[in-house]
Amino acid sequence: MGSAVERTDEHVREYLIYRGFTSTLKHLDTDIKADKEKGFRVDKIIDQLQQLVQSFDLSGLKEYWLYLDRRLLCRLEDVYRSTVNKLRTSLYRYYVINTVQVTSCRKTQEFFQKQALELQSQVEWRDWFILPFIPTPEQNPAFSPYFSRQWADTFLVSLHNFLSVLFQCMHILHFDAEVQKTTSLTEENEQLCQLVKKKGETGEGELLAEASSEPPDPCSYSRSCRGGAEGGGLSMEQPFIKLGQEEYGEHHSSIMHCRVDCSGRRVASLDVDGVIKVWSFNPIMQTKATIMSKSALLSLEWATKPDRLLLLGSGVGTVRLYDTDAKKNLYEMNIDETHPRILSLACSPSGSSFVCSAAALSRPGSVDSAPRLPVPVSGQLLLWDTKTVKQQLQFSLEPEPVAINCTAFNHNGNLLVTGAADGVIRLFDMQRYESAMSWRAHDGEVYSVEFSYDENTVFSIGEDGKFIQWNIHRCGVKQSEQVLPQDATGPFVLSGYSGYKQVQVPRGRLFAFDSEGQHILTCSSSGGLIYRLTNGEPALESMLSLGGHKAPVVTVDWCSAVDCGTCLTASMDGKIKLSTLLAQKS
Repeated sequence: MGSAVERTDEHVREYLIYRGFTSTLKHLDTDIKADKEKGFRVDKIIDQLQQLVQSFDLSGLKEYWLYLDRRLLCRLEDVYRSTVNKLRTSLYRYYVINTVQVTSCRKTQEFFQKQALELQSQVEWRDWFILPFIPTPEQNPAFSPYFSRQWADTFLVSLHNFLSVLFQCMHILHFDAEVQKTTSLTEENEQLCQLVKKKGETGEGELLAEASSEPPDPCSYSRSCRGGAEGGGLSMEQPFIKLGQEEYGEHHSSIMHCRVDCSGRRVASLDVDGVIKVWSFNPIMQTKATIMSKSALLSLEWATKPDRLLLLGSGVGTVRLYDTDAKKNLYEMNIDETHPRILSLACSPSGSSFVCSAAALSRPGSVDSAPRLPVPVSGQLLLWDTKTVKQQLQFSLEPEPVAINCTAFNHNGNLLVTGAADGVIRLFDMQRYESAMSWRAHDGEVYSVEFSYDENTVFSIGEDGKFIQWNIHRCGVKQSEQVLPQDATGPFVLSGYSGYKQVQVPRGRLFAFDSEGQHILTCSSSGGLIYRLTNGEPALESMLSLGGHKAPVVTVDWCSAVDCGTCLTASMDGKIKLSTLLAQKS
């Protein structure tokens, strides 16, 4: 729309010059300079907001946002009001953080004094009134994310994208129609000029036939904008806007695991060569530690308390506790010589213990060539105390000891769900340390299992290619089921030259939820796919493809923080993509 406005202004300017209306032309230029809508140029609107923030003009900032709201944003449907409110809140926070970083606390206190009546009743501002009284707020866990460059950049990009899509798709009918008429007249004028030049060379009948072509449909611009937005992944109906995508490329072989710690500050990634990278992505992508292992590593898990510790499970019956800050091993626990493959680790939310799945060798003399075989493969599920570094107990696995592929705790650690090589899901009561229920879930192995957001159900993906939701209050009762493509469930195949094929069975997390549990991220051959949970049939509705990969994605994770989230997708060529998303609804 910005370019159309500029063209219209230029046509008016040319007309005034042609007529000699110099005084009117001066007034036009003055009004254009003072135009608050900036000719619908999003970059100029963002520049104006930043100028007001950097000059600490709070009154001007409020007045300008109010103008944009009354002139443009109020025309949106009610469903987008929550997004507008989030952007306004982020704009004010952007202003406050700037006052802390650039000036003394005087401007910060002034903001809260002037805005107290408006903000004190808003939940999202309740904890912010203590900000002027914290000596180093940039080090406070509650405020530190807002002081990062990534948060500021994400906010400005998300505001830019929102306004861009708004100007493309919103019906400002009285203006849009005039723009189309002007554009149509300009095109007809150019056509007539060309026809006049050809007049001596063509017949009158041909001239009239050419000149009488129908003008463009005034609605075509709106339709093309809507179609373009939908095709480009920026449709206003999308629950997320993809703000950007970065690549972490420090691995040189296929990724097995990729997990964000509970604070959302660090990522641990493990490849098939046994190399572990611990790295951060906020405010910049930076490798913090590299861990090399002589023996094969099969699993990893972040500790919850303290979150700097990392559990590493090997193929020779050991679990290491690694301090990512000190960059050293704290302990090495010998689990069981007869079950040397540590397939899964899960740390209790309390931080006092972790569960460990140990399995027998897949075949004599091999620990990593074929990590999961059909039943029977003997296995154990053990509970270890992280403080005493001793085994607390061994869980009973009925009907027979079997390899447990995946484990997950609920939010308080009272329940543990596991998926096994025999296709059975087992739910354990962690207060009594016994099995509460179990049921046959998949034909073949269970690859990945997680609790739902409300923890009344669990979701699983199995070797049969099915994504199933189970009711944990009614043993073995399905709530929904959907068959996924093979590139979402594995085995994953990477083809090369001369018929070369690399095959990898699932090891890491195959799906992850957003912060509200309404959407899931899954693997695919070219990047992550985001689905919406429908609670019906079909169980999943495709929403957004993140793309960016040239090799199959084999594991995913989703870190949600502030108003945006980061999706991690890791592939067989060792590349990890971080896609930053802006949520479009509360």
